[in-house]
Amino acid sequence: MAADITSADLSVQVCNLVKRFGAFTAVDDMSFEVHRGEIMGFLGPNGAGKSTMIRIMCGLLSPTSGLARVAGFDVAKEPEAVRQRIGYMSQKFSLYDDLSVLENLRFFGGLYNVPRAEIGARIDAAITMAGLRGHERDITGTLAGGWKQCLALGCAVLHHPAILFLDEPTSGVDPISRRAFWDLIHELASQRVTIFVSTHYMDEAEYCNRLALINRGRMVATGTPAELRNSRREAALLIVRCAPLGDALAALQKHPDVMEAAVFGDALHLTVRDAGAAIETLADFLHSRDIAVTELREISPTLEDVFVDLTGIRPRRNEAYAP
Repeated sequence: MAADITSADLSVQVCNLVKRFGAFTAVDDMSFEVHRGEIMGFLGPNGAGKSTMIRIMCGLLSPTSGLARVAGFDVAKEPEAVRQRIGYMSQKFSLYDDLSVLENLRFFGGLYNVPRAEIGARIDAAITMAGLRGHERDITGTLAGGWKQCLALGCAVLHHPAILFLDEPTSGVDPISRRAFWDLIHELASQRVTIFVSTHYMDEAEYCNRLALINRGRMVATGTPAELRNSRREAALLIVRCAPLGDALAALQKHPDVMEAAVFGDALHLTVRDAGAAIETLADFLHSRDIAVTELREISPTLEDVFVDLTGIRPRRNEAYAP
């Protein structure tokens, strides 16, 4: 974001936030700020604390300690004021499958107290945004996942919220529909709507302006996708395509020049200190073990490499690579 942004442009302020459920700490001392029109991503595996953090910011859960202010209101003391100024969409889409598209929009318009004089125009705009023109009377339960997703987003923004929370909204949706959904997200952000997205998909995280990497309730790193990818300056990353892959992995994990070795699709990613020296050494090392090497070179780290580096956990990149 621009350097001249003032405190008046802050949408969310979180300071030393903690949430415990008995002996379990779901959110552990998180602090961050988010500005108007920013797309902030919470990236981490299932159970990392992403959904709990979003529910606190939505005024649905009270923090155990610390402070969270959303749209200028304390979520612990003024949860209703917070809920009136935000939109929320979960991975379950929060729609009524037995209602039509139009009936769902009318229902949520009433739920959000959209003025009667404006509801028609806002529903019309939501239908256009969701790409559902001509499908207004279709029963929602018969819609494809991508259309349901866009309809749920249209319902969530009927009241023109200043801040939108999306809790793993694209889980189980095909990649093409997911990309179309993100086009809508960027359009909303261009209108100065602040957007939080929790996800465990690496390709999705790249669409965010800024990311918080979360693991076991703690924020382990934050920055733009580019900043996070460039954070591994003390090490280099190599890609190795070879066969048999399993034998190569077992051998390289024991090599003194290799800090870390992991399978990445049909190849291996190796973390080393000196790329040039390692490339020469490792090529001979693998050949001496009758492992055929077709590619061995330095590459730029991905967000997944950074996340694994910091947490040791490999989250999903997309459905095709789900563990």
